[in-house]
Amino acid sequence: MVLLCRAATLVVLCLFMFSHGSALEVDPNGYVLFCPCMGRFGNQADHFLGVLSFARGLDRTLVLPPWVEYRPGARRSTQVPFDTYFRVDALLEYHRVMTMEQFMKELAPTIWPPGNRTVFCYSAREGGTKNSCNAKDGNPFGPFWDTFNIDFDRSEFFGPSSFRTERSEVADLWNERFPPHKHLVMAFTGAPASFPVDQKDGHLHKYLRWSDAIERKVNKFMKANIPERPFLGIHLRHGSDWKIACDHVSGQSSNMFASAQCLGYRNEHGKLTKDVCFPPEKIVIAQVKKMVKKIRAKTLFVATDAHDLIPEFKKALKSLKVTVVRQTEDDPHVDLAILGRADHYIGNCVSTFSAFAKRERDAAGKPSSFWAFKSKNDKKTHDEF
Repeated sequence: MVLLCRAATLVVLCLFMFSHGSALEVDPNGYVLFCPCMGRFGNQADHFLGVLSFARGLDRTLVLPPWVEYRPGARRSTQVPFDTYFRVDALLEYHRVMTMEQFMKELAPTIWPPGNRTVFCYSAREGGTKNSCNAKDGNPFGPFWDTFNIDFDRSEFFGPSSFRTERSEVADLWNERFPPHKHLVMAFTGAPASFPVDQKDGHLHKYLRWSDAIERKVNKFMKANIPERPFLGIHLRHGSDWKIACDHVSGQSSNMFASAQCLGYRNEHGKLTKDVCFPPEKIVIAQVKKMVKKIRAKTLFVATDAHDLIPEFKKALKSLKVTVVRQTEDDPHVDLAILGRADHYIGNCVSTFSAFAKRERDAAGKPSSFWAFKSKNDKKTHDEF
């Protein structure tokens, strides 16, 4: 047996930790856990990038949570292991991480045992207990922690601390309030990060790389359906719920959801309009046709949450001999991975799902554009709209 010791600033941890015959070293700087409990995948991904930055700023290992999904007809959320969709080794290029499954199996029984589990939140949340985070009240909060049989024994409120731990003075304040020798594990009710993703953290997307399983699905689909390039990829966000959200837009200057990706974080590139949020079919068809001609696309790939407009696209593109395809299975992560490979991509400025594909493409230096949007500062770049 091997005894692994590692010194921290205030404490030395010497623990025997064994898994499958080998020792697992404990990080004396501590761990960050959180529930990605706001919204669906696009929102969770925005939050994840912020938490990755937050954990690095505190120099704590980030425990990678499962993704929270909502299946039709199910009353409780389903938790999907992080590495189902993304490679853990790619994130290690930036900072120390481990999956929640590994943490709970190999470390938690010793360093974070039942009866000694504290949960963190900004301030008390409504629920069954007064002055508590009530971390398991509601869906997906309860199902998320129940996946790992986690119950909390006490609450800590961290407000008004900032999440900007890349600033040394902010990180120092966190470590003074919650030093690792007293709080080795910091489990957060929700993501300790801003939404939408902070401008400073968008570049971290380059460390989110698709798992081998996703890549195999993409390769199989493209071999069968997109044999020739170039191809144009588009995301249509026009479900009934999205229409209701966009109905509240009326030329406002403030950002909504992911709209900073085209409008700028200070609206320096333009204002949000209803057409940008929920582009009419006429604009979508015209924009696709212009871009198909511009890049000489042979295939149009459609990703959508609602009507795919494929009959309309086929009619409009008939003379250009363009094949129009989409996935027959509901597999949004494969959709995103395919959009990331397109020769050009058109997305919805306001959608965090669209934003995921845009960030992936930015990291790879690939061109993208948005529905019904023309930057007031760069008319030449966007004159195809």
